[in-house]
Amino acid sequence: MQAPERVVVRFEGDGAGEGPLSWGQTENWLAIQRQQTWLPLGGVQPLPPGSTVDGVADELRYLLSRFPSLRTRLRLTAGERPTQVVAGAGEITLEVVDAGDRDPGTVAGEVHDRYRDTDLDFTTQWPIRMAAVRSGGELTHLVALLSHFALDATGAAAMLAGVSTRDTSPLTGQQPLQQAQWQRSPAGQRHNAAALRYWDGILRTIGPRRFPEPVTRTSPRFWQGEFTSPELHRAVRTIVRQTGVDSSTVLMTLYVAAIGQVSGIDPVAIRPTVSNRFRAGLSDVVCTLVQAGLLMVHVADTPFDELLERTRRLTLPAYKYAYFDPDDVGELRQRAAVDIGCFYNDRRGPNREQDLNAAESAPGNGAAPAGLRWLSKQDAPAVEPLFVHVDDAPGTMRLTIQLDADYVSPTDGERVLRGMERIAVAAAGVTPHP
Repeated sequence: MQAPERVVVRFEGDGAGEGPLSWGQTENWLAIQRQQTWLPLGGVQPLPPGSTVDGVADELRYLLSRFPSLRTRLRLTAGERPTQVVAGAGEITLEVVDAGDRDPGTVAGEVHDRYRDTDLDFTTQWPIRMAAVRSGGELTHLVALLSHFALDATGAAAMLAGVSTRDTSPLTGQQPLQQAQWQRSPAGQRHNAAALRYWDGILRTIGPRRFPEPVTRTSPRFWQGEFTSPELHRAVRTIVRQTGVDSSTVLMTLYVAAIGQVSGIDPVAIRPTVSNRFRAGLSDVVCTLVQAGLLMVHVADTPFDELLERTRRLTLPAYKYAYFDPDDVGELRQRAAVDIGCFYNDRRGPNREQDLNAAESAPGNGAAPAGLRWLSKQDAPAVEPLFVHVDDAPGTMRLTIQLDADYVSPTDGERVLRGMERIAVAAAGVTPHP
């Protein structure tokens, strides 16, 4: 493959300035340091016929001119939290890669992997990488990766909405610099103090671990798998209809119940990820706001319907206090010497409840096979101790699991997923398919 053509794209926009990180940025920066990855989001998509280099460059220019989080770099000082520096103008490089006689989709995949696996210098580089692949003189694919430090899933949706209309009206909502300013105001500090009281009350209650320490070590250490279950889909749909409780809370209750059964540790404490978009001025800001809250539930000998209502009630304060200064919470956790590495993340789209009622996927129609498939086993980059994500999969239920085998064994990770399915089927009174 010949060397890519490098097109310099200049941009300028409002909101320049510098200041401390917001809480959402701090949470992501800590994850970047812990996992030793720049947390890239995005991928490869086909370009419509007739796309031009100038058109792609103009889209890249629009993104950086429009959204301050995409023209944010960091200033690092030893021993201190980074300072965010939002530029008023600058330039970025768009790569144009010629596929030659090779399949352009394959070439785009290679560019994607190169972008993903190349470290990002947050002090000198922008948190976005973009390339266009050309074949036979025509652009065929766009490769775009952005750091989670700059935006979360809701921020990405808002960004794409802006791109589709090329909206140039003044931005609304608090940008990260403004968020950090509010968080350090008396009102922000009062909220943070209340969150710390909530966290401290739980950290003083629970034991040091969420799972017994594995008897043996597994190598490679970090595992990722995908669990697909029509049975779980059917049972959750029935429970939602019977109780009126939303499917995310039902699934979180199943997760709590399964962890309790597999670990034998009670109460169960998990960290549900919370969008924080329900807060004033934050609904459609292109930035990262997601933080992992803390939920503690007593599980032992509790019927599922009672456990569901208990979890539903306890999620309200857990969500409210998932907006906090990560440095302060980190100090609390360090003093308490408590590990709370069980995460839950419902990353389905806004139509999740409607999709729950979709017809079940027929085997052989492109649906993923039922059961658990381990997709990767690696020693780097690191992942959280246990993370279960709920993903969009109309007509079935798809859970993605990531685990650190030094914390929870792959066998116990699978037992959690199958336990969620078994508990759901029993609670719903659904007869499993043979």
